[in-house]
Amino acid sequence: ASVTIPRSSSAEAAIDEISLILRWESDSRFKFFGELELERPLSWNDDERFNHKNAYFDLERLYLDYNLSEKLNLRAGRFLTPAGRWNLLHAAPLVWTSTRPLVTSRLFPASTNGLMLYGSLPMQNKAFEYTFFVETLKDQDKDNNEIMFRDVSGARLSLNNDVNIGLTLMTLRQTDPRSPAYRLVGLDFLTQMDRLELSGEGYYRFASNSQDGGSGAYLQSAYHLGNEWYGLARLETFQSPEEGSAGRWLIGATKRLKPNQLLKMEFVGGSGDLPDSPRGFVGSFAILF
Repeated sequence: ASVTIPRSSSAEAAIDEISLILRWESDSRFKFFGELELERPLSWNDDERFNHKNAYFDLERLYLDYNLSEKLNLRAGRFLTPAGRWNLLHAAPLVWTSTRPLVTSRLFPASTNGLMLYGSLPMQNKAFEYTFFVETLKDQDKDNNEIMFRDVSGARLSLNNDVNIGLTLMTLRQTDPRSPAYRLVGLDFLTQMDRLELSGEGYYRFASNSQDGGSGAYLQSAYHLGNEWYGLARLETFQSPEEGSAGRWLIGATKRLKPNQLLKMEFVGGSGDLPDSPRGFVGSFAILF
């Protein structure tokens, strides 16, 4: 649930999403996972009061895993696109802020329908994780303000130690017939220094027509203030040929009420108007059962 007070429009309160998660695994090599979300089942604002007309179902994930060996697994179905850190952990109870960095949702698809090979290799005190994926069926439905992509394939490689570092490589194009092919390169990191957590991601897209393909980055800090309160700050920049340029800064605080419950409050400023990226005050409560 969230409350948003934008700078240039009316205030709004909403139940943002309700997720149903199905999981099955046994002693065999197979595992199943599914997640169905009911988006915005109820909202309120000054103009329309309570309404549910913007509610819709979204099949977030639906896949079957098969363990080929100790170091290799096969996944088939609909899965979160392996790009950076935020997209793989973007559920509200698992991230510090109510708002999502622009670059993590506008340059590549949030989910992919296809095949994935993934696994990990131990390296002394480190862990090397690898993922390779390819789209085999393009999205059939378009969510609100979603940018549609096709011909998606790529890889994500990460090295996890005191500093977790990831590399994302991807090829894709938008469903618009006039869209050029894109090659995307991304870097991400996460590190913990006593009470301070630092994380960030950066992406650059190369277009086949030699034009600007889009780019962006964010840097975020979370500082443990004590008593399960965390001070938050984020800077981000974003640019794409379709949506122009935008920048955001964020200052906020999050209270971990329980291990599975977060209360978030933040002020967001910056330039540019983009869908699902309000500037103003945003507060939310998230729970994971």
